[in-house]
Amino acid sequence: MKVFDAHCDALLKLWRDSTLTFDDSDHLQVSYPALKAAGAKVQCFAVYVPEDVVGDGRFQAAIEMIDIFYEKIVKPYPDIKLIQTREDIQLLGEEEIGVMLTLEGCGPIANDLSRLRTLIQLGVRSIGLTWNFANDLADGVLEKRQAGLSNLGKEAVTLLNEEKIWTDVSHLTEASFWDVMELTEHVIASHSNAKKLCNHPRNLNDRQIRVLIEKDAVMGITFVPYFLNNRSPVRITEILKHIDYVASLGGVYNIGFGSDFDGISETVIGLDSYFGYDRLLNELLKHFSEEYVKGFCFDNFNKRINF
Repeated sequence: MKVFDAHCDALLKLWRDSTLTFDDSDHLQVSYPALKAAGAKVQCFAVYVPEDVVGDGRFQAAIEMIDIFYEKIVKPYPDIKLIQTREDIQLLGEEEIGVMLTLEGCGPIANDLSRLRTLIQLGVRSIGLTWNFANDLADGVLEKRQAGLSNLGKEAVTLLNEEKIWTDVSHLTEASFWDVMELTEHVIASHSNAKKLCNHPRNLNDRQIRVLIEKDAVMGITFVPYFLNNRSPVRITEILKHIDYVASLGGVYNIGFGSDFDGISETVIGLDSYFGYDRLLNELLKHFSEEYVKGFCFDNFNKRINF
């Protein structure tokens, strides 16, 4: 079973610790050995610059992470291929894995869209306008004022439409979310769950999920335990509950996965790294048809690639 995972933070770990390599499955939840063992077909790698990096150092950090992506993930492994277009996925050989760059928050570009264009030219194919707080483009879910997009944020969405790049609505305030929906032509939620089942600010309510379905977008169910259930321990069955709920709203063909591996310290029991995908797939096949499971794991995200 092929897997398309729309979000991980391995680049952040590799950036923070220069001694790590992509072979280090003891310290990375997404590693080369894990991807090979678990049937990965496309893995998205987020460029996320932490909030304690300030000023122009933020853009510099983003460039450094992109350099790590090419030097430590793409270059050393002949069977890992850069994904920049839908055709690149179609051309993947049976044993090859595609890797794609994404941006989790536009803080690094400050108020300069030329920097956003530069990141796109360097291979970024999905853009989250902000992380949990505010920047020059939008407010995130933990920003107190809960505002929407700025004029610059709206210009950014127009740019992404022109480039056929995904606008990622995970992390946005609800006001920002609806502003994006008025403008976007290519939208996903890379790693968010259903607020009805787990009332966390990062999760999406029914209206938001329904409009994603109406726009034929994909929602990446994420493995963050406290986005799945307010109680612990959290088991794989909780992931299935969120899948079943989104499907009940009419979104069975709009479900994917965005694990958030390497961005989490707590994990779902039995799913503490990419190696655990086999256990998840086995549980999925007990409850859903093979057609649906293939969709969740790969086809639903793959079919929405327009770049």
